[in-house]
Amino acid sequence: MNTATNLKKMLVAVLIVVGCWQLGHAAYLVLKAELAQHLLNQAWVEMKAGATAAKPWSWADTYPLVKLRLGADGSSMIVLAGASGRNLAFAPAHVSGSVQPGGNGVSVIGGHRDTHFSVLKDAQVNDVLSIEYPNGQHLEYRVVNIAVVDSRKSRIALDSEQPMLALVACYPFDGVSSGGPLRFVVMAEEISTQSSRIVM
Repeated sequence: MNTATNLKKMLVAVLIVVGCWQLGHAAYLVLKAELAQHLLNQAWVEMKAGATAAKPWSWADTYPLVKLRLGADGSSMIVLAGASGRNLAFAPAHVSGSVQPGGNGVSVIGGHRDTHFSVLKDAQVNDVLSIEYPNGQHLEYRVVNIAVVDSRKSRIALDSEQPMLALVACYPFDGVSSGGPLRFVVMAEEISTQSSRIVM
């Protein structure tokens, strides 16, 4: 009886330790994400004040490129330059091989389906979204197409005679495992007036 009771007590103690570790790890990730957003916003403010490529933290290999506003609530998020896995952990990021937003062609911005780009699941054709550059210039886009594509069989064509934006996230949004070949792609065309266009 004593051995069985001791084993039960040990098992309960191990479960409590594991549970506390899991909660602590989750709290660490939340705090890290919140701190990152604070640092990204601070770098954005520096760039609005005239700094060039302000790093959000000293070892960063990126900087805030634009601010993207989308969703029914008009929430905004900073888009980082360079869509590496490390950058995507903190914010949506611009794919370097595509034109910058406002240039003729397709500008590609990727984001995680379960964090920053979870809002894409509610996107509809004719929704309006906007891009803001640190210098205050604004561009507006209208969603013209929404599709789920297989990344093994399809690529986003980057050529376009007009400025386009492609917002890309993994699919499905409620997927249990990370990654996979399916992508949720929201295509939008610029609707800003010619005078507000950014010259690249």
